[in-house]
Amino acid sequence: QVQLVESGGGLVQPGGSLRLSCAASGIIFSIYDMGWYRQVPGKQRELVANITRGGNTNYADAVKGRFTISRDNAKNAVYLQMDSLKPEDTADYYCNAEIRTILKVRNVYWGSGTQVTVSS
Repeated sequence: QVQLVESGGGLVQPGGSLRLSCAASGIIFSIYDMGWYRQVPGKQRELVANITRGGNTNYADAVKGRFTISRDNAKNAVYLQMDSLKPEDTADYYCNAEIRTILKVRNVYWGSGTQVTVSS
């Protein structure tokens, strides 16, 4: 009924940049908060950044000043610009969104993830 599809991951050298994109599709009535999380094998998934429908943002301390989250409400999309990447940013990145469908059901949906590897 609702799908989130991420793109933009890959291999980048330390100090480099990547831009992740996530587009929501399906029987969407409204999208509330959207966010990016990341997970390293063997560890819990952690919040990277989130953004309200009105554009208020929140960042994990580890990425403040280096990552920027943004969204395009007309495209049902959220983005994560990642600059000054470090090896410790290596992880699978997942987008999520709180969505109300046209069936009036409100849930949190997740994408399937995109891999980011920061290595020389």
